[in-house]
Amino acid sequence: MQLRSRLLTVGLVVFVIGLIAMFPARVAYHWASPPGVAIAGIEGTVWRGRALEGEVAGLYLRNIGWRMRPLALFRGQIAYAVEADAASGFASATAALGAGGRVALEELSASLTLQTLQDLVGMPGLDGAMTLQFQRLEFEDGVPVAANGVLEVANLRAPIVHRSPLGGFRAEFFTQDTGIVASVEDVEAVVDLAGSLSLTPDRSYQFIGQVAPTDGTPADLREQMRFLGSPNERGNYEIRLEGQL
Repeated sequence: MQLRSRLLTVGLVVFVIGLIAMFPARVAYHWASPPGVAIAGIEGTVWRGRALEGEVAGLYLRNIGWRMRPLALFRGQIAYAVEADAASGFASATAALGAGGRVALEELSASLTLQTLQDLVGMPGLDGAMTLQFQRLEFEDGVPVAANGVLEVANLRAPIVHRSPLGGFRAEFFTQDTGIVASVEDVEAVVDLAGSLSLTPDRSYQFIGQVAPTDGTPADLREQMRFLGSPNERGNYEIRLEGQL
């Protein structure tokens, strides 16, 4: 009896996979397009296909390709190997949709220009080169709930801070029982920076760090840093940012 039940289960899964393999991706998209996702020029099937261009959460992509990972169905997930070109960059990952709408990205590799994100983060003039290498990045209701990987920024330009390039920075992310934490440091920047970032399940975030001028810090930026308060005995100023997503 157990063998018969297992055979029926395997047969049902094979049947479902067969339907998916033949189902047009364009029809599936029009039936159930996810919020925040707009795709044009769709070709192929739900199993494997391509799209000319699209916008995902405000990020413009082109030459989007996907390939289904059928074994994820046995884990109760719908998963795809996805790759795309971005403005002056690329992105690739295995994207999985689980129960409750939880989205997980595994083996995420991306190189993007920060200029493409300035509208998304509400920071006009933002520019620089960003690379991401994440083993895992999970979202629930659009908010990160797990992150393990590294984000690096080179030649950062943020006019809200200073008109000249600020240099490079690196953040390494870890997932803990209390939420997501990250260590942040400068990489050949015009200031010395070291700090920690935390994001808790209730969407609260906190960044606590110390920043100090270097020999390469512009004079007007040194003057701006005085508004952070009095430096400690090592000449470091404390930075504390808190809020909720």
